[in-house]
Amino acid sequence: MNRMLIDSHVNLHAPQFDADREAVIDRAREAGIALMVNICDRVSNFAAVRAVAEASDIWCTVGTHPHEAKENPQLAADTLCEIAADPKVVGIGETGLDFHYDLSPRDIQASVFRVHVEAARRTGLPLVVHTREADAVMGEILEDEYARGPFRLLMHCYTSGAELARRAAALGAWFSVSGIATFKTAEDVRAVVREMPADRIILETDCPYLAPVPHRGRRNEPAYLPQVLEKLAEIRGWSVQEAEKRTEDAFFALFERISRP
Repeated sequence: MNRMLIDSHVNLHAPQFDADREAVIDRAREAGIALMVNICDRVSNFAAVRAVAEASDIWCTVGTHPHEAKENPQLAADTLCEIAADPKVVGIGETGLDFHYDLSPRDIQASVFRVHVEAARRTGLPLVVHTREADAVMGEILEDEYARGPFRLLMHCYTSGAELARRAAALGAWFSVSGIATFKTAEDVRAVVREMPADRIILETDCPYLAPVPHRGRRNEPAYLPQVLEKLAEIRGWSVQEAEKRTEDAFFALFERISRP
């Protein structure tokens, strides 16, 4: 089987792509991106997220970002599970805690996050976790919820501390590496990447955000994923081919609803 590049976290429904969405997707394919997962920012926007996933090589998730948690504080796990019955939905999230911007109250972020955990537990789909400046609380919630019943989780675009990484890894977490790993000032991020479980690392762009060097400061797109792959290989001391194979294997081990080509 040919190896492939997989972008595990795109936001192709974002307004930044309204003018040229199809061209962006075409460039991704030309760059060797074989699969993409379009990430839901809020449940109320799921229709737009799902529309992008009509393409055979694009999948999606359902969930509400911590920034948007205040939109529906009463969000129910049943709602997430019902939407997740769609075979194109491969994960629950993105969800979590963001104490940097605090765009939703912290107690609402936490309660909505726990609802997503319950949905991940019930569906068996991986939980796509966003965490920023909330290491201690995130670790406590993950451990508390895992003790109630296991679930699979992905610490997406991981830039938090080494201690939370260890706590999440002990729960079997996967980690995704983004263009931040290429930033000159991100040595702390690279130090954590060096310690991540070798069989549970995947790649993402988080486009349109976080474009890797040499595209930093521009709109990011999936076609830039090879720069992230090359940096991961350099950080871990792997060949580019080994990094590609490892991240591909890790992706399919996590996103079990996607059949391996």
